[in-house]
Amino acid sequence: MASPSNDSTAPVSEFLLICFPNFQNWQHWLSLPLSLLFLLAMGANAILLITIRLEASLHQPLYYLLSLLSLLDIVLCLTVIPKVLAIFWFGLSSISFPACFLQMFIMNSFLPMESCTFMVMAYDRYVAICHPLRYPSIITSQFVAKASVFIVVRNALFTAPIPILTSLLHYCGKNVIENCICANLSVSRLSCDNFTLNRIYQFVAGWTLLGSDFILIFLSYTFILRAVLRFKVKGAAVKALSTCGSHFILILFFSTILLVVVLTNVARKKVPMDILILLNVLHHLIPPALNPIVYGVRTKEIKQGIQKLLQRGR
Repeated sequence: MASPSNDSTAPVSEFLLICFPNFQNWQHWLSLPLSLLFLLAMGANAILLITIRLEASLHQPLYYLLSLLSLLDIVLCLTVIPKVLAIFWFGLSSISFPACFLQMFIMNSFLPMESCTFMVMAYDRYVAICHPLRYPSIITSQFVAKASVFIVVRNALFTAPIPILTSLLHYCGKNVIENCICANLSVSRLSCDNFTLNRIYQFVAGWTLLGSDFILIFLSYTFILRAVLRFKVKGAAVKALSTCGSHFILILFFSTILLVVVLTNVARKKVPMDILILLNVLHHLIPPALNPIVYGVRTKEIKQGIQKLLQRGR
């Protein structure tokens, strides 16, 4: 195994992930809530996917998009949390170069894939409320298939240079990553080269992808609100907005946690390193655990589908 020494100039072949360098004695206690959240995320998303697959009434574009969101959540969780728990429980802190850069690629690409999925779901609600008569002809299964391809290809292509640029840097001895995950900047700081280009590209690509998605989401809900305020039938506005409630709550969860992570990283000199690391881990765990629960609790069709699924198992 590569030496964890930071003074050697010999090339290294793997990295060492050091979670919470100042509070390593607390790792075993922290692993309990993290493992419970992980099981909740996996179980809830699996139940949601199975319910949508088996319940014919849920074979609709909106639920197909929700299935895509669940798949993204599952992959993101499986990419990050098992390795974190392996470090906590068994001290398996080493990670190979290919595994580290693969994890980096998935984390950097799947995050904007989720925001892009939220954007497409917002467009779905916009068409459903503002152009209800045209909804069946616009939001079709073919539309969902094309949107899914766009979501994956756009974000994979735009974020692929991040791990590629990081992997091309020269690492000459420093191999201890003070993080639970292979975050781009945490890894780049270990190189002997200048990584300014890497840092600039991640900043520009990240804010371009996420920023454009959130602008389109904002515009969709602006048009939805304008249309709803014009409804003259009593109760129609409340009913229309209720169909957007679950989606809006998910976006609120996603954007709030993302904003907290961004702000704490901006103020990293004033925020303890261990807090930054914990927020980065939770950002890959809390939304996947909450997304299926919010939709399951607030959506009548999904709730009924889950009840039917449970009855089948008896």
